[in-house]
Amino acid sequence: MARRTKTPVSFDAELSALPPELRWREWMGRVEAVIFASPEPVTREVLAKVVGRDCSLDHLIDDIRAELRGRPYELVAVAGGWQHRTRKSFAEAIQVATGRGTTETKPLSQSEALVLLCIGYFQPITRGELSQFFGREISRDTIGHLRRLGFIAAGPRAPQPGAPYTYVTTREFLAHFGFDTLRDLPDMDALEDAGLLSKDRLLAGDIPLGLGAGEPDDEELGEEVEADEES
Repeated sequence: MARRTKTPVSFDAELSALPPELRWREWMGRVEAVIFASPEPVTREVLAKVVGRDCSLDHLIDDIRAELRGRPYELVAVAGGWQHRTRKSFAEAIQVATGRGTTETKPLSQSEALVLLCIGYFQPITRGELSQFFGREISRDTIGHLRRLGFIAAGPRAPQPGAPYTYVTTREFLAHFGFDTLRDLPDMDALEDAGLLSKDRLLAGDIPLGLGAGEPDDEELGEEVEADEES
C-alpha cells in the first residue's frame, strides 16, 4: 500500500489579503520574532523569507527600532545582520542581578589583543608579517588561541615563497566586538588617510609597535602552518 505524505502548508509571505497597515505590522512581528529567537545575528537573506517581495527591510527595521526606544534592549546591526542586545546602560543592573558579565568569557592578553587588532586592519596577513610588525616571533600558540576563540580563520595562501597561510577575522569577531562590518573598526579610514596606519610602513619598520613592558615573549614553535590548517 502506498504511503501517504502530508501536503506541506505553504507559508504566506506576501499577506496580500491583509490591508497594508496590518500587513506591515505582521511583517514587523515576524522579523522581530526571528531575530529574537536566533542566538546569532540574522542576515537580510534570512529575514527576506518571512516578508513580501516588495517589503523594505531597512524601513521595517527602522520602525521596529522606533518602537523599542525607551526599552532596555535594542536592535543592532552587527556582523552583517541584526541582533537583539540589552542596552549598555543596564549592564551593571544585569551583573548585580545575575552575575553575568562580571568575567570576560573570551579573555585576551595584551599581546593577543594587539595581534588581533593588526589582523583586523591588515587582513589577509601571514604570521611572518605579524612577527615583522612586532619585532618578535608571533607563536602558533597565539594564533591558535585566537582561532579557538573564533575570532580569526585561515585565509588564502600568500603569494610568497612557501605560500604561507594568511589570517582573516570572522563574523564572530564582528559580533563579539559589536561591529557590523570591518569599516566600523575605530578610525580606520582616518588613520590610513593620515598615514599613521600603513601595512607597508609597518613592514618597513617606520612605525614602531611594541607590546609594552612586562609582556613575556611567546616560545617560537617551528613551522609556519599547523598540520590541521592543511585540511
